[in-house]
Amino acid sequence: MTDISASGTFEIGGDLPVRRLGFGAMQLTGPGVWGEPADRDEALRVLRRAVELGVTFVDTADSYGPFVSEELIAEALHPYAEDLVVATKGGLTRTGPNVWLPVGRPEYLRQCVEMSLRRLKLERIDLYQLHRIDPKVPLEEQLGVLRDMRDEGKIRHIGLSEVSVEEIGRARAIVEIATVQNLYNLTERKSQDVLEYCEREGIGFIPWFPLATGQLAAPGGVLAAAAERHGATPAQLALAWLLRRSPVMLPIPGTSKVAHLEENLAGAGIELSEDEVAELTALG
Repeated sequence: MTDISASGTFEIGGDLPVRRLGFGAMQLTGPGVWGEPADRDEALRVLRRAVELGVTFVDTADSYGPFVSEELIAEALHPYAEDLVVATKGGLTRTGPNVWLPVGRPEYLRQCVEMSLRRLKLERIDLYQLHRIDPKVPLEEQLGVLRDMRDEGKIRHIGLSEVSVEEIGRARAIVEIATVQNLYNLTERKSQDVLEYCEREGIGFIPWFPLATGQLAAPGGVLAAAAERHGATPAQLALAWLLRRSPVMLPIPGTSKVAHLEENLAGAGIELSEDEVAELTALG
């Protein structure tokens, strides 16, 4: 039986405990993160099964679909378990499959929060992340409106996505930052300095693309031989490595299939030795 609690816990913002191995809901949508899933019933089963297995952190965004992922989460899981944290994001607009355009105007971000609250059937979003910093809008205006909505009780904690250490510092001069979500996995570590900064400052680090959308789990990939020796799947080993990499790491592997979900979440229970961690680190 999968035991998600083995992944440990982290307190987002110092007061919001979640199990460190969560679920990312981007892949529940159609191709190109656009439109409805091919199998809506299976998508709903995936969400319900994730919570049954002990997941307490689900990450989504209004741009996934757009809107589809948030609607699926509400349909599957509302009313939410008391310990479930549903995090979402705003600030990226969509005009078609695989097209993402940042819009950080304050009035637009306010609308994003209000509509996410409505779709998710929430009175307050526990973690709201600025999906991208819009270079055309002063950062003070983008984070200022989120700070205002936090003060109004509509947001509990604020996070950032795809940012540098310098940008996090600028943001923290405006408002408290609870989490950062950057691309990071065994073979892609350009955000290593950001991870180390987050660890020093007690900021949660959410690695998106934790399995490089299946590439790390593929037969013959960099993890295949090590996984075989360990009696685990490559995906499980990659997630176990992330969990060992840092105590602030909150991996959110996503999938649209229950079987794949169960396989991924079993990675929480894999214990790696120091030698194995070093070997995997070197592989990447």
